[in-house]
Amino acid sequence: QVDVVESGGGLVQPGGSLRLSCAAYGSVFGTFVITWHRQAAGQPRDLVATITSGGGTSYADSVKGRFTISRDNAQNTVYLQMNGLKPEDTGAYYCNVRLIFPHTGDYWGQGTQVTVSS
Repeated sequence: QVDVVESGGGLVQPGGSLRLSCAAYGSVFGTFVITWHRQAAGQPRDLVATITSGGGTSYADSVKGRFTISRDNAQNTVYLQMNGLKPEDTGAYYCNVRLIFPHTGDYWGQGTQVTVSS
């Protein structure tokens, strides 16, 4: 069992920055993937950024060059640094922890709201 807790959301003006945190409490080891997703009101949940247990990262085209995903292994925390925020970045941001080996599991947090508005 893994508990996932996101934090760091808020209201920010266009062009501003926020750093989201995803803390994973439980047995996160071996092969796993941690992802950030964004869901705007009335829209599906879209993948924003990925980081693997091996340290590989990938991003949605819409956030490349502006968002950076990173991991603090000691704290079992993944961060999403968001710079150059745009109104279209507004939405609830969710963290997902997917365990692949030796354990399997798929865990979501409760989400944190990001609003980009002047």
